[in-house]
Amino acid sequence: MNKFFYWCFLFPLFINISCGFYSFTGASIPAGTETFQVNFFENLAANKPGSIVEPGLDQDFTIAMQDLFLNQTNLSIVNKGGDLIYEGEITEFSVTPMAATSEIKAAQNRLNMEVNVRYFNSKKEEDNFERRFSHFFDFPANNQVYDVKDEALKEIFERITQNIFNETLAKW
Repeated sequence: MNKFFYWCFLFPLFINISCGFYSFTGASIPAGTETFQVNFFENLAANKPGSIVEPGLDQDFTIAMQDLFLNQTNLSIVNKGGDLIYEGEITEFSVTPMAATSEIKAAQNRLNMEVNVRYFNSKKEEDNFERRFSHFFDFPANNQVYDVKDEALKEIFERITQNIFNETLAKW
């Protein structure tokens, strides 16, 4: 019974104390960091030739970023003066054909989104960076973007925001 008590109750306590500030999401948040800020990610892709104009894309992506950090950390969100600041712009949102049929028609299309991110860490300034993150969603050419938009944006947002999280806080 004593060994069982030790392993089930005390061992996790010792690990938690010895490991310092740790999150089960894998986040490594610098000491003293309490807040984060996600500035509006403007959709600059809409101005590029060949891009798809998707109303609300910028707002939806900004909210997806905020939600991810709220759900995976215990940091508080602020509108200004955050310890961690995320800002940038959507630089690409386009569809390209990926596979052709024997009739020289597209068999599959790819919806691609790219985001330029600037990250500022007031507690550890050597971690600051500016970097591009992108992801895509492939879909059959007989579908329109409108047909797959919800599923595509969900997957693209999840991948891009998780990659940003990993790059800034998980250090993967």
